[in-house]
Amino acid sequence: MTAILTKQLTKFYGKHRGIAELDLCVRDGDFFGFIGPNGAGKSTTIRTLLGLLSPTGGTAEIFGKDICADKKEILFEIGYLPSETMFYQGLRVRDILRFSADLRRKDCRKEAARLCERLELDMSRKISELSLGNRKKAGIVCALQHKPRLYVLDEPTSGLDPLIQREFYTILKERNEEGATVFLSSHILSEVQRYCSHAAIIRDGRLLVSDSVERLGHTAAKRVSVCGICSPPDLDGIRDIKKGGSSVSFLYSGSPKKLLAALAPLSVSDITIAEPDLEEIFLHYYEQPESYAAKTSAKEIHGQEEV
Repeated sequence: MTAILTKQLTKFYGKHRGIAELDLCVRDGDFFGFIGPNGAGKSTTIRTLLGLLSPTGGTAEIFGKDICADKKEILFEIGYLPSETMFYQGLRVRDILRFSADLRRKDCRKEAARLCERLELDMSRKISELSLGNRKKAGIVCALQHKPRLYVLDEPTSGLDPLIQREFYTILKERNEEGATVFLSSHILSEVQRYCSHAAIIRDGRLLVSDSVERLGHTAAKRVSVCGICSPPDLDGIRDIKKGGSSVSFLYSGSPKKLLAALAPLSVSDITIAEPDLEEIFLHYYEQPESYAAKTSAKEIHGQEEV
């Protein structure tokens, strides 16, 4: 079953592009990363899925329910954290949490208390007294306390210190292992690589590629690091050169035999050939988006047939 399925989902603001013909498939129970820089269309996608924006065209379903016709029913199954959390300033944290729980007609006091303890959030403080990080924590608890089937999180760790970020992801992993789906929008690629099973890359409102994080890493290019030389050999397929003293590192997408032959006569003391990290892959897709347009259909996501 799919948690999120979009077909040609489009949103324009007048003449200005939001998202265009977005085909996205997120499996039920997945931990999914939605990657792109600011302005790529991540927040527009999320707000359209949640019914906060009306689509200009296309369709979308969450757990098989139409986002327009079944919006109210869908929202009861979602925990949403916007990129910027806004609350009534005069209320205390416990009041905000209770208000959020009441909207879903649930008693979440025990779970809210557990989450506040783990995230080191003082429930007695007024919202107006909270730092940016603590306001973000309050938003996280609002999104998590009712234990929904789907977590939709837009840039969730901005403002959090590293220890709280780690605890937050530990909680998400626990929820995911219990069967919940996590849809995480982020431009912090290390987070996506560390925690997500699948990811999609969006640029200028269009999906470039969607696949498992593992398969995204298996590109034709390799990161080559060589000690004992100051410059790479003169070969086609070398880019992103990084020099440092008597060593050089570069991405290489040519023939391994040609690379080894070119390095053989040089005074190489050590060599490492590895998969590029997700940040390098992300930049590669952004530099050459036309090469990956064919991978954006929902039928090819996760290497499975569309359901």
